[in-house]
Amino acid sequence: MIYPFNAWDAFKIAVNMEENGLKFYKAAAKKFSGPIADLFNSLAQEEEIHKSIFTRFLNGLPKEQTTLYDPDNETDDYLKMMADIHVFKNDPENIDKLMEGVATVEDALKLAMSFEKDSIVFFVQLKNASDNLSDEVSVDRLILEEAKHLRKLSRIFNNQKSK
Repeated sequence: MIYPFNAWDAFKIAVNMEENGLKFYKAAAKKFSGPIADLFNSLAQEEEIHKSIFTRFLNGLPKEQTTLYDPDNETDDYLKMMADIHVFKNDPENIDKLMEGVATVEDALKLAMSFEKDSIVFFVQLKNASDNLSDEVSVDRLILEEAKHLRKLSRIFNNQKSK
């Protein structure tokens, strides 16, 4: 199968993921109080910054698609599966359902780290699917931004565990 791909697609997905991450962190901030609520509000602001960065990247990219040959539909199947299982949905009820399973700060941080890791894997796969160096460089920028967020969450999680 010929599968169309470009960095514009990847950044469009990233903007959506950041919007929904913002909703998640705002919901987490409401669930907790004091410094922990401040932490999640700070993470929500960081998601807003990432959304702006990704939107700027998106606006600078052409919408043309590159194509690759994928005879076993592996790339297509993988990308559909990843989007279905981990990407925050635009549905506010989905965020509410996720928050029902969050009893502690550590639960919220684990969930956030899980989504960040899955996001990085998703974007690495998108990058690997490209046969266009410009697309690959653009997606690399996205991956680096997500990795920064994951490192921050990991540091915060480890600090919480040691308390």
